[in-house]
Amino acid sequence: MTLRSAAKSIGTALLWIVILLCLALTIVPRFLDARYYRGAAGGHFDGQRFYNPDGEQDEMAGNRAGFLWRYLTGSDGRPKWPDHVAIHPVAPPQHVAGQAMVATWVGHATVLVQTQGLNILTDPVWSKTAGPLGIGPARVVKPGIAFGKLPKIDVVLISHDHYDHLDLATLKRLWTRDHPLIVTSLGNDSVIRQAGVPSHALDWGGRIAVKPGVDVIVTRNHHWGSRWFADRNRALWSAFVVRLAGGNVFFAGDTGPGDLTWANAAASYGPVRLALLPIGAFRFAPGQMVSGSHIGPIDAAEVYRRLGASTGIGIHWGTFHLSSEAYDTPPRLLAGVTRAAGVLGFGTVPLGEPRVIAPYVGRVPVAPIDRIEIVERLPAAVRTLP
Repeated sequence: MTLRSAAKSIGTALLWIVILLCLALTIVPRFLDARYYRGAAGGHFDGQRFYNPDGEQDEMAGNRAGFLWRYLTGSDGRPKWPDHVAIHPVAPPQHVAGQAMVATWVGHATVLVQTQGLNILTDPVWSKTAGPLGIGPARVVKPGIAFGKLPKIDVVLISHDHYDHLDLATLKRLWTRDHPLIVTSLGNDSVIRQAGVPSHALDWGGRIAVKPGVDVIVTRNHHWGSRWFADRNRALWSAFVVRLAGGNVFFAGDTGPGDLTWANAAASYGPVRLALLPIGAFRFAPGQMVSGSHIGPIDAAEVYRRLGASTGIGIHWGTFHLSSEAYDTPPRLLAGVTRAAGVLGFGTVPLGEPRVIAPYVGRVPVAPIDRIEIVERLPAAVRTLP
């Protein structure tokens, strides 16, 4: 075969590949769509898809394919993360009685909260990657608790259907081993059922009793959902309040700021002893401090303030490389923000190290946190973190 004929054959093959890809992009999404929920239209559901009642603030709308391509090809200019981060986990207790409380950050949005004789897990993910068919961002750090060392889990909270929060493989393992009560928001039960696992799906404001004196309430936040591009917002996203004697636990799930009044609504259910708030994956452009889908440290501090929380732990950072900030920017920026704003009790914890959560104490009120003002107060070294 001559060089010219070889080049022609390669060109023909590439042309067919392009044609097949175009056909796939046209045809396949229809088969990847799914109706996870059927119900009457309401304040955040149009009869087909859910939506944020405080408006959409999605800076990537219409450009997800381009973002995904740049992400997969490494051409998005993201700061390099470490390939592996060493941790020094400590086995959590099997049981925490009464109003004592212990929290252990497992990684990303997964936290083990132990109190009232209950072991509660948020958005459990033990898989090595976050994506369909095992394809997606890989963990840079092992889970802070090895699955085999988990105590028996009583309650699991699932905030929405993104792969880094709803991991079917992990849910199957948990259900097979422990049969926990799984609580989520509307439509996600259909996804979870694909693994043969039952769950309780509630609308915002819905609640379920765990045992006398302990309830889980599904609350509003500001996000979106999808397992594939075509099934966008077929299932609802949410935060949670776990009502407890001695102060509640608030888990924000995955959330952008929206109008932030969802934090005030969560506070109305009673004093918040522990707030689990995302602080990472907020940067998709140089210097960005917040995105439409993810709060960064500044807005997380404002959420913490609105909750009136006694203790806060910053989560959703340093596990999967999802956005454009450096590995340790979220905790460093959070430390600078809380100092500048005079916020107490909100910080980060090492992976896999159980932390005793102090009893609830009312905080001295601080002024609302204005994003622009706080940025101006930050030291230059913090303000210019990559």
